Amino acid sequence: MVIIPSKMGRHNKRALLDRLLRLGTASRAGLAKSLGLSQPTVGKITNELIELGVFEEVDEAAQNGSEHVRMGRPGRMLRLTQTKSRFLGMQLGLAETYLTPLPLSVSGENEWLVRFRTPETPREWSQALREAAAQMPQKSFWGILVSVPGLVDERKAKILYSPNLRWTAGTAFSAAIRKVWSDPVILIQEERILALGHHSAHPGGEDFLLVDFGEGVGSAVLISGKLYAHPLPISGELGHTPVMGNQRKCGCGSIGCLETLASIRALLESFAAAHPKSRKTWAAFSESVAARGVEPWLAKTLDAMGAGIAGALNVLGLRRVVITGTVTELPSAVFSYLTEAINKGTLWARFGELKIEKAPRHRKAGLVAAGIDRLIVPDEAPETVVVSQI
Repeated sequence: MVIIPSKMGRHNKRALLDRLLRLGTASRAGLAKSLGLSQPTVGKITNELIELGVFEEVDEAAQNGSEHVRMGRPGRMLRLTQTKSRFLGMQLGLAETYLTPLPLSVSGENEWLVRFRTPETPREWSQALREAAAQMPQKSFWGILVSVPGLVDERKAKILYSPNLRWTAGTAFSAAIRKVWSDPVILIQEERILALGHHSAHPGGEDFLLVDFGEGVGSAVLISGKLYAHPLPISGELGHTPVMGNQRKCGCGSIGCLETLASIRALLESFAAAHPKSRKTWAAFSESVAARGVEPWLAKTLDAMGAGIAGALNVLGLRRVVITGTVTELPSAVFSYLTEAINKGTLWARFGELKIEKAPRHRKAGLVAAGIDRLIVPDEAPETVVVSQI
């Protein structure tokens, strides 16, 4: 076991990690200059993080694509470790559960090593997880990082409520994972993971509201590089905003939630109602939009989406929106209409310009960012943070 000291040195460690995340690679001298720290201080911290396996040194050839790594030679470039996985990333989805080992520097988002159908009971899920773990070549990690939907008490690592995966609520979800791996388990609400991932992929931008459309509709807020957090474990539930005139029943038990219009399933139901002779598939829906444009039924849904997002911006006082998920996969006319709908309802649009962008999901990068924040150099830590040197 290796102990990372906390207290006075934690702030400088976080600063070094954040800067290296932004730069990708950097020299000790470059880090010291950019952070305003002395070279001896940076040298001491980087040597410690190299020994722990957080940083590694690379030569010029490695920066240009070679995987050859030479450790311990002064003056070489530093980067977050890529040559060995430190975390196990997991995504709990409505249809499937995904798992993959994660290095501290994520290069690809689409590949997951193991996946299995998400069962409908805790016992079946636990059994499927054990079978998936047997396929993993690596058996020990610094932590198990899990992206989960619904209301999550991240401090207690519990899922409080999940409208689309009800069996997870109130179950010993983390305990089931610990029966397979003895490493620390961190549960993070999925939209919060996506917000962290977007910030990691695009550091240096201003504060933003991230809204994700998929199996449900959710959001997260990132301010000054940090996720908005509150002791009450509920935030970002944009999908459960009621839409006037909408009579569809929601999995949360209410009627008329935005999610019943804007999720994948809801959009396909609306499309099938408007075009009963068409195939009820996402491809057919996308083809229809490309051919017909934004039809009245879709316009009403996009207006509801825009009103919900605009309301959140007005409350939060933000002017930047990052939209991920299924809406970004449709023809450009859909995103253009949604952009106009957001602008119509946002007060800031009367005085300045909103920044509304679509982006891919950076889930893996978000999981790694959460692991660094909570396991390597947490903001609030006990006297020591213990990490296995693997």
